[in-house]
Amino acid sequence: MNKDVIYIDVEDDVTAIIGKIKASREKVIALVPPKRVGVLQSAVNLRLLDRMANSSHKHLVLITNNQALIALSAAAGIPVAKNLQSKPELAEITALNVDDDEDIIDGSNLPVGELERTTDRPKPDPVDDAIDELDIDDKKVDVASGMGSVAIRQPKKNGIKVPNFNTFRKRLFLGIAVFIVLVIFLIWANLFAPAATILVTAKTITTPVSTTVTLNGATPTDTTKGTVQTITQTLKKDNVIKFTATGSQDVGAKATGTINIENCDSSSPITIPASATFTASSGQVFNNTATVTVGGLTGSSSVCKNTGAGAGTGTANVVAPTPGTSYNIAATSYSISTVDSGAYVYANGSSMTGGTSKIATVVTASDIQKATDALNALSTDDAKKQVTKQFTNGEIVIGDSFNAAYGTPVSAPALGAEADAQATLTSSTVYTITAIPKSDVELYLKSALAKQLVGTTDQRVYDDGVSTVLFTGYSKSDTATTVNINAKGQVGPNIDTNALKTQVKGKKSGEIQSLLTNISGVSDVTVNFSYPWVTTVPNDVNKIDVQFKLTNG
Repeated sequence: MNKDVIYIDVEDDVTAIIGKIKASREKVIALVPPKRVGVLQSAVNLRLLDRMANSSHKHLVLITNNQALIALSAAAGIPVAKNLQSKPELAEITALNVDDDEDIIDGSNLPVGELERTTDRPKPDPVDDAIDELDIDDKKVDVASGMGSVAIRQPKKNGIKVPNFNTFRKRLFLGIAVFIVLVIFLIWANLFAPAATILVTAKTITTPVSTTVTLNGATPTDTTKGTVQTITQTLKKDNVIKFTATGSQDVGAKATGTINIENCDSSSPITIPASATFTASSGQVFNNTATVTVGGLTGSSSVCKNTGAGAGTGTANVVAPTPGTSYNIAATSYSISTVDSGAYVYANGSSMTGGTSKIATVVTASDIQKATDALNALSTDDAKKQVTKQFTNGEIVIGDSFNAAYGTPVSAPALGAEADAQATLTSSTVYTITAIPKSDVELYLKSALAKQLVGTTDQRVYDDGVSTVLFTGYSKSDTATTVNINAKGQVGPNIDTNALKTQVKGKKSGEIQSLLTNISGVSDVTVNFSYPWVTTVPNDVNKIDVQFKLTNG
């Protein structure tokens, strides 16, 4: 008959062995225990295994040399073999002699396959009855694994429970983990978490500051000289305004022509400047366009006057002063504005032509002046905002220092030119504004307040008043630029925060309040701890924060 060999591990409990026996398909099963017998050292466990095997129609054989285990297996009725090749036999049990020896069956002469039919089973006893009541299929059995006596629990309604050692190990590890976390938490809570914030409410007195300073450009601030450093921002912008031309003017062409000049008066050349004018015999006046040199007389003056012989000559190009057809005249004689009327100098002009008349609307000086006034009256608020935005480092702007420098306005069309539609006037304007760096204002205010506290040691400056600063009386001249600085600082009790941190180390809230409220000017003290379990200020000054709340007393 085939047999199945099951090797029992030290960690296996009775339920694990039962599971292996049930999983076997063979009728004969050899159990090989480890050197440390463990779970099989219990008579209850052995009987439980035997009972389960019988219910499954299987036969168990125990492979062992352990005498204690052999004795227990004999009590349980389980055959024993020294090894897998030897013949199993049922160990002898000391018992009373019976009538004859013929009723005793020698199990050593039977093969393993016949043990089921030939082995005498001991009669059930109270232990067997308890085993019968066990539900080994669905319930865990609580079995003793030691060598000592076995305590059998009283069966409950649902049967005896076998402890789950995996669950026990999980709970053990979980308990260890919780303990470690608890230790870490306690270390953190007592060494690292404690911190304290001490809020001191101090009464302060408003101390005004009002002083005049000189704005010194890029030169560093010097409180002893009363000068402060300034920064000026510039914005260049073209301002344009439209206006309507109101002038009326003849914009037609001007008549032009030439005038021949004869010198019968002097042997020296005569110069006719460009500014000279020629007046026709009919009264029209023409302007010379360029300087003309008339040659000197080379003959007799009397002959020249009658015949023109020997006269020095020159030609002038002239133009009418204004457009119009009235200057279109025939050839005629002219007088010269720069030549004496008694001199023998003659001017005869050609016909003057090309003069036309066209009345049009033009730009006048009055139009330009009105547009300039309107341009200067435009609001500069947007420009002021734009130039102020150029301060990006918290500078404090002196509003009164804003200035707009207007350039020369340019009209299009130009003065006197024809304007078909609206004309425009453009002015290039430069906007400037000055500010003082906030750090320099603070430096100056602290210096001014410190001068007021000279001779006192129980007071100090809590607020330099930079948030209330106001600039007034801005003045700029050729020699200096000045402004008045006005602010309201806060002065109160002198408390050294570093010394205070050292004093309050390790103290409770009440002790700190009692200590600080005795200081002149301190009206209230609040101590806030980092966590509810923290009741004393830590000994590390880096974990102590001292804050001041100012109230104007």
